Amino acid sequence: MARPKKTESNGRDPRTPSPARSDPLSSSASSPERPTGPLSVIIPHQDRDVVKINNSSVTELKHACDDAVKRFLARPELFKQSHLHTDVRLGLGWLSVFVAAGTAFYGYKIEFEKSKPVMWVGLVLYMTLTFLQTLYAYFIEGDIVFVGKRKTFSKRIVTERITLSSSTEPVSKTRPPAYKVSLSYVRSTNGGKSLLAKGKTRGFKEYNAFFDEQGTMDQEVFERWVGELVEQAMEGKST
Repeated sequence: MARPKKTESNGRDPRTPSPARSDPLSSSASSPERPTGPLSVIIPHQDRDVVKINNSSVTELKHACDDAVKRFLARPELFKQSHLHTDVRLGLGWLSVFVAAGTAFYGYKIEFEKSKPVMWVGLVLYMTLTFLQTLYAYFIEGDIVFVGKRKTFSKRIVTERITLSSSTEPVSKTRPPAYKVSLSYVRSTNGGKSLLAKGKTRGFKEYNAFFDEQGTMDQEVFERWVGELVEQAMEGKST
């Protein structure tokens, strides 16, 4: 005579495999909490313009790399570039031009002796604005070539901010001149009150890794290198 099957108190046959239980750690790790990184963005080859420069000029090499950084990180899928530093410098520059032009026009219309006080004020104001522009570019903007922000929504509003600075490592006995990058990344929510991730990375690579003998830039290699540094910062790493 067949014996009845034993069942647990919940009525389930113990020989039946248990249903898979969701591991909170694995589920949180696989959740789309971290926004899209640069290495996930595929750029079609036809969307690239050929970049060719004089590779004997370190200045041209750096400017080409700076422009490539802006094109790469300012894509719609990544960050919206902030032009604050450029706007401030342009504002101070245009203001100094208007002051100089107004002062010159006043001196042209008014007799020299009578226009002296206004001319002196205009001269001092022009020099002050020019000096402020220089101080801003040197102490505040510095080597910054890209500032970007992005907002994403994943159950909450997440704000990201990235700042990238660049410079040229001079030639040495062991290597040619190199492109040096320093970047910082911050991801937060609740209007910046809750910090989700923060990272700082830096690295340098010889210019000849990105440019061939004819001065043509391998943009894919360059973008992959920059993208790896950004991804490390997004993971909260500091190097």
